[in-house]
Amino acid sequence: MQLDIALATDPRDIGTCMALRRAVFVDEQGVAEHEEADGEDDDCTHVLARLGSVPAGAARYRYLQDGGKHYAKIQRVCVPEGLRGHGVGVAVIGFIVEQVREEKRTRIIRLGAQTHALAFYRKLGFREYAEEYDDAGIPHKDMQLNL
Repeated sequence: MQLDIALATDPRDIGTCMALRRAVFVDEQGVAEHEEADGEDDDCTHVLARLGSVPAGAARYRYLQDGGKHYAKIQRVCVPEGLRGHGVGVAVIGFIVEQVREEKRTRIIRLGAQTHALAFYRKLGFREYAEEYDDAGIPHKDMQLNL
């Protein structure tokens, strides 16, 4: 089956992204519902991956500014447990990196990685730039990719 990744603009597709996130973050990882649904989704661009008709991954990104430095921030990257290890996450991140590159609003991409996923993001070119912190009871580190 072919993996298809696209921007989720249809409300049904965004709902599918939310359902994937809930399954991974709330049901599997025990993140509180109010922390996962942070109220920032309307300010984000959503991405949905499908294997045929099966939802296979999701993420969101948005543009932010910190001390005059503009950057894109990737958030809520998730792949259902049964589909991990098959390149879905790599493809979703690659898709977002290309979108940011094409949109030409910044040359910096950041994300907050769960510490168990640091090696995954390092392989994609991201580097840690901050100390470890707790987010929703899960240790994280901020990472950055320069385009």
